Amino acid sequence: MLGGCRRALPAALGRALRGRAAGQGGRAVSTSWCPVGTAFDVKQQQQQPLRGGAAGRDTGLFGVPELSCPEGFQEAQDKALQESEQLVQKACSTPPGPETVMIFDQLSDSLCRVADLADFVKVAHPDFAFREAAEEACRNIGTVVEKLNTDVELCQSLRRLLTDETVLSSLDPETRRVAELFMFDFEISGIHLDEEKRKKAVELNVRILDLCNEFLIGTHIPNKIDKHVLPEHIRYNFTAEGNYLRIAGLHADCPDDLVREAAYKIFLHSNTQQLARLEELLASRNSLAQLVGYDTFAHRALQGTMAKNPETVRQFLEKLSEQLSKRTQKDFEMMTKMKMKLNPHNSMLMPWDHPYYSGVLRAERYNIDPGLYCPFFSLGACMEGLNSLFSQLLGISLYAEQTKRGEIWSEDVRKLAVVHETEGLLGYIYCDFFQRPDKPHQDCHFTVRGGRLKENGEYQLPVVVLMLSLPNSARGAPTLLSPGMMENLFHEMGHAMHSMLGRTRYQHVTGTRCATDFAEVPSILMEYFANDYRVVNQFARHYKTGQPLPKNMVSRLCESKKVCAAADMQLQVFYAVLDQIYHGKHPLKKSTTEILKETQEKVYGLPYVPNTAWQLRFSHLVGYGAKYYSYLMSRAVASMVWKQCFAQNPFDRAMGERYRREMLAYGGGKEPMLMVQGMLQKSPSVEDFVDALVSDLDHDFETFIMDS
Repeated sequence: MLGGCRRALPAALGRALRGRAAGQGGRAVSTSWCPVGTAFDVKQQQQQPLRGGAAGRDTGLFGVPELSCPEGFQEAQDKALQESEQLVQKACSTPPGPETVMIFDQLSDSLCRVADLADFVKVAHPDFAFREAAEEACRNIGTVVEKLNTDVELCQSLRRLLTDETVLSSLDPETRRVAELFMFDFEISGIHLDEEKRKKAVELNVRILDLCNEFLIGTHIPNKIDKHVLPEHIRYNFTAEGNYLRIAGLHADCPDDLVREAAYKIFLHSNTQQLARLEELLASRNSLAQLVGYDTFAHRALQGTMAKNPETVRQFLEKLSEQLSKRTQKDFEMMTKMKMKLNPHNSMLMPWDHPYYSGVLRAERYNIDPGLYCPFFSLGACMEGLNSLFSQLLGISLYAEQTKRGEIWSEDVRKLAVVHETEGLLGYIYCDFFQRPDKPHQDCHFTVRGGRLKENGEYQLPVVVLMLSLPNSARGAPTLLSPGMMENLFHEMGHAMHSMLGRTRYQHVTGTRCATDFAEVPSILMEYFANDYRVVNQFARHYKTGQPLPKNMVSRLCESKKVCAAADMQLQVFYAVLDQIYHGKHPLKKSTTEILKETQEKVYGLPYVPNTAWQLRFSHLVGYGAKYYSYLMSRAVASMVWKQCFAQNPFDRAMGERYRREMLAYGGGKEPMLMVQGMLQKSPSVEDFVDALVSDLDHDFETFIMDS
């Protein structure tokens, strides 16, 4: 993970007015479905193509009729805003009771159905006109949401419910929690302020949305440099544009030290405009937090999470850093020795060396060549492996379903129906797996439509998109995944299962709409399954010979990941600490770059490189502001769940059902720590989190014996 910038779980616009619902599925297996592996295997796909999408009128993106053309976003937006106006009036005139919460959830759903869909389209659609229309819809819906969050009359209708003890005591736990979450959204938006300050809060929120978009775009813009500045023998590594070279990344895997150094210094060179955006974003977030009554933005952001407050996060990161210290130092010493061995004239370990030399050490110690593994991980086989795992663990099957014309945005997108053995159809996953021009190179899960129990008693099925960046297959051969790609696929499918199985009554708390430090638990847990030989052995077959992947190759791969893993984790601690400082007390004592330098040398241990500003490429400051620690805390919980519940038998159906019942079913409809407690039968402490992460770094004794 470079800069922690993969596996993002994008925050949906309209998050402040969101919801979830519960109910039953109930649809027999359709004759238009085909086995999931077939849909992703190129050879079989050519022999047995998916049907549909050939003729007739366009149905519109995701089956939304208005979205057969970019202009349809305006129509969908107007329809949602008109519906929301009616629901606001209804909420304000309805006597306090369960119906009040249902109306609020309908309001959330009417806005999120457009905003969430647009949130995906604006980054992933190949047509610029669609992306532009979606961006405008996101902004417009987001502005309306911020205004609704400071609507006094709307808030009063909810307050009447929450202050009526008789009515409140009659609500079931989920309805009560959702009502409290809606009130929390009002409070953090400044509903208690006078009219002038409420207006200021709305303006700040809208400005923050704009700054987030601008900063995010800036994190990906390449830097250019006169090609004559670089030695001639390394210029070919970069894209030439006339007399300039275009540097679009860190080239972290390049074996030439000079190429990595040049890429690091040029790509991360400070940019005045991006620096100003970041400073204004951090200052605006702090102003908003203080305006609505919080000491810092971090205090506001961490309400309702597992950590609950910045003090707990700081304690967690400090204890983890302390435990990692000696291990990290040993890792750096090993990398330094390797650098001296390969480059005696320049042996000082620098930040651009860490990803490369840790990889060299892994390959040397365990003879790991990704090319040896790829033939065993065809995409079709991996999808069948997931299908088999979900079937045994949760009683769920994945089927490829034909799409209608205009329903998908690229011909290589596949639509999967998620079907439970007794409950029927649970929802849909659109798989946008392959690289294409202008598509972001990141792996993400997007909620397009949340599940909820509709007014007529039917269940609104959830719809999500999984976006990966897999290479297109060679002609006549299936798409082959590296071990890292396979693990990423399992990770993102963990998010998807959370969305499918969070069968909540209210859309506001559907699936992954939960605390950020809990949302990553199901996806990281899937990584443990992806690294277990008993699971891998069920699907990893050589695509030509059918030979199974040897057990010792899986063992070596898993153990290789522990080489320099302490230093890798310490890097994540550094990012998380930096995030906390940026969103802590303001005004900041120093510039963001000076804070970066100080924190890097204190927490990470490798020297700061003058004139660089890595924080300007830290895209997670947008979606994970003050919550970047979530990856580490979620991994700690996932580790505990794996070791206690699945390590003995990864196909244990009873544990699978318990996992669904205790952790997946609620979405965000239950306190996150209570869900963890239900699964583990205890409430873990900060020390438990740290111990779980550190114990994962220990080598497996059996593998060491085997290797010797």
